[in-house]
Amino acid sequence: MAIATENFLIQNIDMSRCGSVRSSVCAVLFFGLLLLQTVSTAEGRAQQVENKTAPADTSSAVTHPILVELFTSEGCSSCPPADALLQKMDISPPINGAQLIVLSEHVDYWDHDGWKDPNSSAALTERQADYVRVLGLSEPYTPQIIVDGTSEVRANNPQQFAKVFQEAAVVPKISVRIGEVSIDAGNPNVLRAHIEADGSSDKHNADVFVAVALDRVESQVLRGENGGKHLTNIAVVLQITKVGKLSKGKSFDETVPLKLKPGTDPKSLRIVAFVQESGPGKLLGVALRRPAS
Repeated sequence: MAIATENFLIQNIDMSRCGSVRSSVCAVLFFGLLLLQTVSTAEGRAQQVENKTAPADTSSAVTHPILVELFTSEGCSSCPPADALLQKMDISPPINGAQLIVLSEHVDYWDHDGWKDPNSSAALTERQADYVRVLGLSEPYTPQIIVDGTSEVRANNPQQFAKVFQEAAVVPKISVRIGEVSIDAGNPNVLRAHIEADGSSDKHNADVFVAVALDRVESQVLRGENGGKHLTNIAVVLQITKVGKLSKGKSFDETVPLKLKPGTDPKSLRIVAFVQESGPGKLLGVALRRPAS
C-alpha cells in the first residue's frame, strides 16, 4: 500500500468511538493498515492484480483465492475507512501470490439511527449473527472482517492480522469456476450463471453459494453519523443465494438462475461463487467474475 494512502486512512480513523450494535473494536482498521505495511515488508512487494472488467472468470489463474467479508453500513461513522481499506485490498493484496475476493455486506441494524442504508439487508445481518454464533464471538459490530469463513480479524494485534492472511494464503482450496453468464431469454431480470466446483475430500458436505454484488456504489449520505459525506463502496452485496450442495467426492456443475431487482444493469455486477461448509463454516473454494465489458 502506498504510504500516502496509509496516512490518509490512518488520519480518517476515529479511534475515540466505534460503530457497533453498541460495542465495537474500531482499532482493527489501524492495525489492519499496519498489517498491510508489515506483510508487504516481510513478503516483498505484493503482486498487483488487474482490476478491470473481463467477460470471463478472472480468478482461474490465481493459486490462492481468499474470501474477505466486510460487514459494514453507511450509517456507521467508523465504516468509511474500512470500506477504503477493502478497496485497497481488492486492488493490491497484501500477500504475494494471493487474490483477495472481497464482499461488502451491509447490515441493517444502523438503519434506525438517522440514515437507511439503501443496500442494507436483514439477510446479511443474519449472516453476520451466524458467524458470531459459530465463531464464539461476543457480538456483531461494524466494521467487522471475516476471512475464509473461519477467522475474525481482531484489533490490538497486528501480528494476528498478518498471520490470518498468511495462513489463508497456503490453505489448499478446491477449484471453483464461473462460466457463461447470460440474461434469461424469457425474463430480463434473471441471470443464468454456469457454476463448476471440483469434488471435495473433506468429511462433510458443503453448500454452494453465489453472491451478486454491485461492482461500485457511490452514495451521498444526507443524515445520520455520516451525514454530508459522499461514500464509495465496492463489491456491495445485493444477495447471497445458496444454489446447491457439494457432496463429498462429487463435483458440482450447474447453470443456476439469479434473480435481479428490476432495472439492475448486469454489466454493473460482480459474481462471486463459493463453496462453504454449513454453519457458516470453513471456506473450501471461491471464484470471482467481474462485470462484462
